Amino acid sequence: MIRGPRRWRNAAPVSTLGQRVIVVGSTCSGKTTLAQRLAERIGQPAIDLDTLYWEPNWTPSACDVFRARVRQATESPNWVIGGNYLELQQDITWSLADTIVWLDVDLRVILPRVVTRSWRRYRSRELLWGTNYEDFWTHLKLWDREKSLIAWAVSNHRALRRRYAASARDPRWAHIRFVRLRSPAELERWLNALGL
Repeated sequence: MIRGPRRWRNAAPVSTLGQRVIVVGSTCSGKTTLAQRLAERIGQPAIDLDTLYWEPNWTPSACDVFRARVRQATESPNWVIGGNYLELQQDITWSLADTIVWLDVDLRVILPRVVTRSWRRYRSRELLWGTNYEDFWTHLKLWDREKSLIAWAVSNHRALRRRYAASARDPRWAHIRFVRLRSPAELERWLNALGL
């Protein structure tokens, strides 16, 4: 789906992607994977906002440091960004973007992905964003929305949907083409239409 003048509508043309694309959505919706695929399409590296945000030992970067990193990463004319952090950087990236791809995936898809991905990263000792490692057991602490991705996904899913729907109607972002994809099948159909 691509946004119409003030609403989302179906069957919009997808023949062009744009050169400054942002992929947003809930945790484990597929933002990073899709950003990498789209970046290959336009011949640019993908920018992962988590990489710019996280310091060692899961310490968030200072706001001014993060914003400076985002500005530097978006200096080139073409890029694809994966990630949210709207409160910290939306004014920078969205003012430059020509396309926003919103992976609006249901919780029934997201929650198994959170568990599977966290377990895989924990078991393989996958290095994340510098010196950070996944702690699978922390995500099972459902009472801690700050540390558990499961709890965060459940508690923020509705609010995130409302925020992105409102953003698509916001006159500040009238220059942006909004693509809303609600399922893995819809995503694949859209990618096929793009020739990916």
